[in-house]
Amino acid sequence: MPLLRANVLLADDHADFLATVVQHLEPHFEVIKTVGNGQAMLDEAARLEPDVVVLDISMPVLNGIEAARKLKATGSPARIVFLTVHEDQDYVRAALGTGAVGYVLKSDLASDLLPCLKEALDGRSFVSPALAR
Repeated sequence: MPLLRANVLLADDHADFLATVVQHLEPHFEVIKTVGNGQAMLDEAARLEPDVVVLDISMPVLNGIEAARKLKATGSPARIVFLTVHEDQDYVRAALGTGAVGYVLKSDLASDLLPCLKEALDGRSFVSPALAR
């Protein structure tokens, strides 16, 4: 896979997990900021104009689904990808219903996040294969 240096904004309320995601993405993407809640993601997305926003669903202040809805409402062209523990199809539908193009399970980070971001940047959707059963 060629080096893609798209800008990524990460939002998750677990600092240790954010560090893991940054390590995973840095060889391929420019991680421009990490934040710990949905409102901070909205503030930074407006300021930094990322190519991709990767966010969790369960976060303080503003959850990921509401934050994604609000981001889309601003007209932001950023591609939205959820990275979450939630395997329930209702969460998948709600997340994709915001206009998000990706949904990756945290347990499948190593195998699914890079392909998901590549698909997102190419204008295609990606959902962790573990959820397609």
